[in-house]
Parts: sequence; structure tokens; C-alpha cells
Amino acid sequence: MNSLQKIDSWPVDNAAAAVVSADGEVLGTAGDQDRRFPLASVTKLLSAYTVLIALDEGALELDQPAGPEGSTVRHLLAHSGGYDFGERTVRYTPGTRRLYSNAGFEVLGEKLEEATGIAFAEYMREGLLVPLGMAATALEGSPAAGAVSTVADLSRFAAELQSPVLTDPGRLEEASQVVFPGLAGVLPGFGRQKENDWGLGFEIRDHKSPHWTGTNSSPKTFGHFGQSGTFLWVDPDAQAAAVCLTDRDFGPWAAEAWPPFTDAVLAELAGR
Repeated sequence: MNSLQKIDSWPVDNAAAAVVSADGEVLGTAGDQDRRFPLASVTKLLSAYTVLIALDEGALELDQPAGPEGSTVRHLLAHSGGYDFGERTVRYTPGTRRLYSNAGFEVLGEKLEEATGIAFAEYMREGLLVPLGMAATALEGSPAAGAVSTVADLSRFAAELQSPVLTDPGRLEEASQVVFPGLAGVLPGFGRQKENDWGLGFEIRDHKSPHWTGTNSSPKTFGHFGQSGTFLWVDPDAQAAAVCLTDRDFGPWAAEAWPPFTDAVLAELAGR
């Protein structure tokens, strides 16, 4: 795919990307597919999927208490548990505002460890990484932002996000729909959104503006970006996903480069 070569003009030392179809075919690549990059908050996609697997296995339930009083596993996955961004300070009543929170994901990790007696990183490895053959991926820190991976590995995960085998397809469909609709909040890096829509760990494109995906991305698009200059999106209408990892922290360069990159990918997909 010629559109992937746009990463060559980005002001980064190293970048790699891939586009994966809904049937798992890698349609195109650019850069070193086996280079390991810190994922930052793209980690949350892996952690959220780990929680979905735990829900299927009965280790957790969406509506069981977790976090502040009145908060549940569902609230924490959807960034509406009321926690501050990085501290376990309660800023809002659960379910009343979308406050993006690393602390909430760390509590989720602890909740799963308490329920299973298994370290969260090990649960992720055995339940998600090993079955998908993601041998280069590891959770080396917080469930919110502590994973490292490669584009090759995340391409396998992108295929799973489109045709799940490790979780019930209905579970994934629920996770990629808006949870607690209508909540306002700040989308990190892109400012306040009147409706800052989120699923169960997945950010939902909907009609947010500005946004890190393309102007032509479907409202159904879901995924995440990371402060380490990384992103993964799935566009159900385009029947494809894209992964991009870089070694430059997110900043104005990314906010300018990523949307036209995505629009170019979508245009090429539409013309195939």
C-alpha cells in the first residue's frame, strides 16, 4: 500500500506501520515490523482485551464493584469511575463524566490479580499474547501504559479485534460500542469533547473533532493512541485496521500527520 510510505516523511527516527484486513490479511507494511517500541497508552487495548477474556472466564463481572464507591469494572474500563488521571483521587461521582484515567486501569489490574491469584502481566501473556503468537510483546509495567510490542505482533492483535477467537464476538461488539453515552470530557491531546465517547477500554471515534484518526474515518472506528507516538485503529466500515509505532513522543507533529495518513489509507482501501 503506497499510502503507508507517508511515514517516511514524518519527523521521527524510526517508524513502522501495517494495515490488516478484517480476515486477518496484512495488506501492506512499512518500516521494521519486528522493532520493539514502547506502546504507552496503546497498552490499554491489550489490558482491556485481557479483562474481556477474564469476563468470559468468569474471573470478573462488568457490574461488580471496583474503584471508588459506586464504581464498577464497567466504569473503570470506560474511564468514568471518577478517578483522577494518574492518582487515585476521586474527582467526580462515577458515571457522571469521562475522566481519562491511568489509575483506573491500574485498579483493574489489581482487581483481576485479587480474583485469580495471577499477576496481571502473566494473565495477559497466557490468555492473550501466547494464543496469538505475540512473542515479542510484554507488559513490563502498568496495565495503563507499560507494554512493549512490534507492528508484526500488533497486526495479529488487530486481526483478533476484527474476527475474535479469544473472546465471544458479542463481548467484543459490546466493548466497541459507546458505554455511558453523552458524557463530556477531555480527549488527551485533542481537548474537550462534548461527547467524549468510549467503549470498554476502546476509544470510539464517533463525531469527535479534532481527532487523531482521519476526517473520513467511520464513526464506528475504535482504538487508542499512545503518548509514545503510537496508535492502533479498527474501522469496521472499511473492514480494516491500521497499526503505527514510532519512537517520538506524541505532539503537534502527530496531530498534524496522523489524520491525513489515515485518510490516505482509507482512500487506498476504498480504491482496491
